[in-house]
Amino acid sequence: LTQSPIAKLMTRTNCGIVQQNVQRRYGPPRDWVGPPPPRGCEVFVGKIPRDSFEDELVPVFEKVGKIYEMRLMMEYSGHNRGYAFVVYTTPAEAKECVKVLNSHEIRKGRTLGVCMSVDNCRLFVGGIPKKVMKEEIRAEMLKVTEGVMDVIVYPSASDKSKNRGFAFIEYESHRAAAMARRKLMSSRAQLWGHQVAVD
Repeated sequence: LTQSPIAKLMTRTNCGIVQQNVQRRYGPPRDWVGPPPPRGCEVFVGKIPRDSFEDELVPVFEKVGKIYEMRLMMEYSGHNRGYAFVVYTTPAEAKECVKVLNSHEIRKGRTLGVCMSVDNCRLFVGGIPKKVMKEEIRAEMLKVTEGVMDVIVYPSASDKSKNRGFAFIEYESHRAAAMARRKLMSSRAQLWGHQVAVD
């Protein structure tokens, strides 16, 4: 029986893949011992082809260091949302990843955007309706969470009046961000009438 590319990857790297709602989590390695990697080991990856999965992504990202975990954000349709978070085992590997793989051409004409993941006073919120503006996002976040300091939204490349479907929410402290994350990840919290992806 021939193994699928994903099954082969899991066997080779000794990492499992679990899908929960709107994210697929690859890793950590089953033989990992000790605490998880420290802060500063995570990168944000954008502009991923929507039909790309771990069998295509992991070989690219493991070239620069050992992957502790990759979280690929998913649509209910089965496609990915075009972005992921990759956690390396050391901050040096994460920095190397940004240096080497930002603007890396993963397929002909398709380049990845890679940057250091923001610190722990920020939350990443995906699944935001593309027509809502910064102030509306802020108002919505203030309805369900406390300590919102700022909202960072990126306009869509094709239509500047729309956002890209995600935003970073800046909180007054790490504790406020952690409390907000917990609240938003509970199944009861809905924004604009549907559940959002939080990281």
